[in-house]
Amino acid sequence: MHPFLAALEERVLLFDGAMGTTIQRYELSAEDFGGKHLEGCNELLCLTRPDIIGAIHRAYLQAGADVIETNSFGSSAIVLAEYGIAERAYELSRAAAELARRAADQASTPDRRRFVAGSMGPGTKLPSLGHIHFDEAEEAFSTQALGLIEGGADLLCIETCQDPLQIKAALAGAERAIAQWRSRSAPDWRNHQIPIIVSVTIETTGTMLMGTDIAAALATFEPYESIVAFGMNCATGPAEMEEHIRYLAQHSPKPVFVMPNAGLPENIGGKAHYHLRPEELLAWMKRYVQEFGVRIIGGCCGTTDEHIRLLAEWLAEYNQHPDVRSREHIRRSNCISIPSVSSLYSSVPLHIDNPPVLVGERCNANGSKQFRQLLLAENYDAMVSMAKEQIREGAHILDVCVAYVGRDEVRDMREVVGRFRTQVTIPLMFDSTEVPVLEEALKLYGGRAIINSINFEEGTRKADAILQLAKRFGAAVVALSIDEEGQAYTVEKKVSIAERIRDHAVRYHGLREEDLIFDPLTFPLGSGQEDLRQSALATLEALRQIKQRMPRAATILGISNCSFGLSPRIRHILNSVFLHYAVEAGLDLAIVHASKIVPLYTIDERGRELCRQLIFDERRWEEVES
Repeated sequence: MHPFLAALEERVLLFDGAMGTTIQRYELSAEDFGGKHLEGCNELLCLTRPDIIGAIHRAYLQAGADVIETNSFGSSAIVLAEYGIAERAYELSRAAAELARRAADQASTPDRRRFVAGSMGPGTKLPSLGHIHFDEAEEAFSTQALGLIEGGADLLCIETCQDPLQIKAALAGAERAIAQWRSRSAPDWRNHQIPIIVSVTIETTGTMLMGTDIAAALATFEPYESIVAFGMNCATGPAEMEEHIRYLAQHSPKPVFVMPNAGLPENIGGKAHYHLRPEELLAWMKRYVQEFGVRIIGGCCGTTDEHIRLLAEWLAEYNQHPDVRSREHIRRSNCISIPSVSSLYSSVPLHIDNPPVLVGERCNANGSKQFRQLLLAENYDAMVSMAKEQIREGAHILDVCVAYVGRDEVRDMREVVGRFRTQVTIPLMFDSTEVPVLEEALKLYGGRAIINSINFEEGTRKADAILQLAKRFGAAVVALSIDEEGQAYTVEKKVSIAERIRDHAVRYHGLREEDLIFDPLTFPLGSGQEDLRQSALATLEALRQIKQRMPRAATILGISNCSFGLSPRIRHILNSVFLHYAVEAGLDLAIVHASKIVPLYTIDERGRELCRQLIFDERRWEEVES
């Protein structure tokens, strides 16, 4: 096991305090940074004034910190470009890690290792607002991460995050850097592992800067295997974090990380002053650790080595308790973690007490004539209005498909998602058969999306490419009961394909069962085809068996397929009755036109009975040859 992860299993860990506000106390001149044009670039101090940065590290280590963060918060090319030194990103990141590594090694003992966390700040551009493209951000974060890793960082801390899409780019960059480091370096004390901590910043408004609440943030990043702890830092003091920390403690399957400021800052003479005393911070951290089960604590802006000293003295005693090791396991076993998807703003669980989760079907160029016409006219404002109308009608998630013969689907998806991501408040399901289209959509989307869909019609080749995207972007995936022999009609075939896809996704791509949403397929019931007479029965039974055999997975159906070819009024009734029986069989999500689904009690008894007979193939006559 990586030494940091082993320590995290054993005890509550303590990070250091503020770097930036501590540097400000030195009242440095422009010359300390290397000139007027570089003044304020704290990362350069690792080269121009390593004595100061080293002294700050040593002070926190002497105070008792288990982990010190590198002076690299802004060492990505995104930030350094503002000083005209973007090309120095690797150099400065590595120098920051080497400085911290020396200090940590000098303070380590055989009984207590000290750790270096490579600090990766959010940069100065928000991808969700189009300030920077995902690929550019990923490249910048990859270079920063590689410098930190090769400089000796034990772990990476993606912190003070304001935009979920920025976090995704930073994770992609960090994972790429880790892979590159592994390929060209022999294993060292880190055993080719670099754990990652993600820490979001919740403003006094109660959300991240982009409007993301804590539930949406957790839903978005809980699926990432590379993240070993998730939490909050900066923006506020510990008091303002209470409800958000409580939520994480109750719902996060990952250890919870908390680094508050020393209270809310007060502007005095043009400078920020923080007034939370060390004793006050200690009181809050005691509560968060003892009552909530927080596993990693520390201090952000305004905290000093004195704040850390008090925390360290208390933890030295607290960590001696025999139940400290087991407390995190107990918290996680008791936490309520429901697989969910999210928009930029909020989350939606994939399993609800009164199913189904409704997936709006109208933003689909193949299924909606109105949406297709708006796409052809490139009337994006009207397309957004269609999306919002479905929300008012009760949709929880929106299926988005822009595939149309003769058009550039990648471009169309870019234009639509670029608007939907900030103007549509519910999660999106990206519906395409083309891998580049899905990748473009995922690079634009800050929430946790659903990919619709995969199957084994062409073997595993295309499914593998899509499953790789799902793993990289933390997405959920719809899996259809289709294999090399075509669509599955029997119960046995539907279920066996679902299990085959589950085994492949878990074994070869590292997805979890709960990342998968199985669609056993629905076929038209009013077509008169003899071979489809019992198709609804087979679908309902397949739902039951999939839920029994794969209880952590979700199920989904395109409900309107069952009524294809019938008149609109009959379609609404049959869809509603079929949905009722599908939910009884274990359906979690339904792709529907939400306003066209009616309660059963509003359908006359004869209509309900006729639909029931059609669904369960209870015909009371047989055709005979004349």
